[in-house]
Amino acid sequence: MFVEQLVPYAAFPRSFNYYGTVSDSTRDLPHPETEDLVLTDVLFALSDPTRLAIVRELADGALEEMPCAAVGGSMPKSTRSHQLKTLREAGVIRNVPRGRQRHVSLRDTDLEARFPGLLASVLDSAR
Repeated sequence: MFVEQLVPYAAFPRSFNYYGTVSDSTRDLPHPETEDLVLTDVLFALSDPTRLAIVRELADGALEEMPCAAVGGSMPKSTRSHQLKTLREAGVIRNVPRGRQRHVSLRDTDLEARFPGLLASVLDSAR
């Protein structure tokens, strides 16, 4: 009886497509609306040198959107994930699914609308 139960599932792992089973709503991460951005949260997110380097990389980059794996250089994946989560929850970046990857982009227009001149000032003083 035990062998009979395993036979139908023998091909299951090879034919299983995880990304096809996850709905878009469960893959979307929460982002604060522009009017809900809090100055102290944004400043806290930008106060860490690693996160500031990520924001600078996004601001100076030729691409408006980058894969998460390309952001932050050679830091461990868990560290990158934590840094990107902090930036996303503060409203500094947007993190969206693109196929099997996630891409991040700087929310510079939202930050400029909510706090005029803040991002440019922080980036200029950091240089």
